[in-house]
Amino acid sequence: MKNKLPTPAKIAINIFITLVFAAIYFYFGLPAINIKSPEFWQFAIITLVFFTILNTVTTTHRIIYDPKTEGKLIIRDLWNSCKIPLILVGLCLAFCLIFSILSAVIFNSSAYSSLIEIKEGNFTEDVTEISYDQIPMLDGASANALANRKLGELSDLVSQFEVNGESAQINYNDRPVRVSYLNYGDFFKWFNNQSSGIPAYMVTDMVTQEVTVVRTESGIKYSPSEYFNRNIMRHLRFNFPTFMFDDVNFEIDEEGTPYFVASVLTKRIMVFGGNDIKGAVLVNALTGECSYYDAGDVPQWVDRVFSAELLIEQYNYYGTYQGGFWNSIFGQTGCTVTTEGYNYIAQDDDVWVYTGVTSLGGDESNIGFILVNQRTKDARFYNIAGAEEYSAMDSAQGSVQQYSYEATFPLLLNIEGQPTYFMALKDASSLVKMYAMVNVQQYQIVANGYSLSECQQNYQNMLLKNGIIEEEVEPEPEIVTVEVTGSITDIRSAVINGTTYYYFTIGEKNYKISASDSETAIFAEVGDEITLVYNSDHAEDAIISAKIK
Repeated sequence: MKNKLPTPAKIAINIFITLVFAAIYFYFGLPAINIKSPEFWQFAIITLVFFTILNTVTTTHRIIYDPKTEGKLIIRDLWNSCKIPLILVGLCLAFCLIFSILSAVIFNSSAYSSLIEIKEGNFTEDVTEISYDQIPMLDGASANALANRKLGELSDLVSQFEVNGESAQINYNDRPVRVSYLNYGDFFKWFNNQSSGIPAYMVTDMVTQEVTVVRTESGIKYSPSEYFNRNIMRHLRFNFPTFMFDDVNFEIDEEGTPYFVASVLTKRIMVFGGNDIKGAVLVNALTGECSYYDAGDVPQWVDRVFSAELLIEQYNYYGTYQGGFWNSIFGQTGCTVTTEGYNYIAQDDDVWVYTGVTSLGGDESNIGFILVNQRTKDARFYNIAGAEEYSAMDSAQGSVQQYSYEATFPLLLNIEGQPTYFMALKDASSLVKMYAMVNVQQYQIVANGYSLSECQQNYQNMLLKNGIIEEEVEPEPEIVTVEVTGSITDIRSAVINGTTYYYFTIGEKNYKISASDSETAIFAEVGDEITLVYNSDHAEDAIISAKIK
């Protein structure tokens, strides 16, 4: 019997059904229509496989007779009905495989190591001594715990919304804060509230530990907890179908308007290698208005364009492969990597990622550390050997081991020109009980205190005791002298503690002259013209101490 393929009508129906499937997949999967996106190729392959299966199911069966058994075998003419989509699937898989190999580090180690430019930094010049009223006292977990407690105090919000588990540290009006948006409690709470949107967001001051609930006039209409078209990722995808997105962060501008900042990912090496950021899309969370900016043109108030994870990944490529791929495997000469964990430094109205750098062998000490600006990707290495962060945390915890406090991940500060780890010490309830400072280069120098000022004073005393800094001696103030010339209108004298003093009246002021300092005062008479010299600091005294010039 001749092969029977699907009729043109069936093929058209299959294509239509496949397009419907692809539209549903795109709506919920949200792949970027971009050949550099692995999700795009996954979308294409799954769609072609769906069409292949659909074509197979609708193919007319053919019957083959076996004269020996007189049995009937019903099989599907797979190849003839599915060869075109199967060939396309094969081509897609071949493209992904070939360019995944060509994009690998082994062939592009130099390009990977050049994804980030590292400059040598000067710690005392680059990292200013921060004012103690601007040192963040909280880590992310503590800030989120405070935000949840604050939400629990608000009866109109706590029953319908919950605090999103991740918050971003930003600079807001020159203060280090964490901003948190609210999620709908569940689908039914979304259904009841979505018309008016999410009514507020939360700002946690990292210094004072005060949580402020900021209510918006029109409600936040676009967020990750929205369903359907107002979901922030779906809104971004429909507006920018070809963009690949990395992080999407919640931030506020200087007027307090909430935005989602979506970093736009690109691949710098071949097709699939070398993740980097080419720009950012700013989405007004109230109106949904979108604006794209190249990386160099992002507004100053935006703090997070490059995620900490991406920056650390790029440094690790730089540190590992700057001597070539094979050197990273065998000799490992000069190979470095970042240590586990990172924190943030707020400086110059920007947020900088801090992490330590150690040798590829995994020493328990740092050979230095890096600071990278999350808005501009300005990256600096500081060749300051010292304690690895977790070693410093152990030292801080050990100094108060009787309390079993847990140290937060260190914040790097400049104290008296010294790189210093600053940590909060928390109890089992995540409440901050004490503070600790550990010298980076000599981590046996540990100071703690129940207040920041007490901790800082104890730390400075230990630096003095160990000869790391010297006690500052205030210079003698510069003496500014004033001369006055005039005729003496009155003279009087007195002996005070064995010293004779003469009191001259010149004009409307009285002057006191010691005979031991100016012997010529003995011969002065009323009517004589005389020149006196005195310290300007005493110009307003009732009787001015002076000398005869």
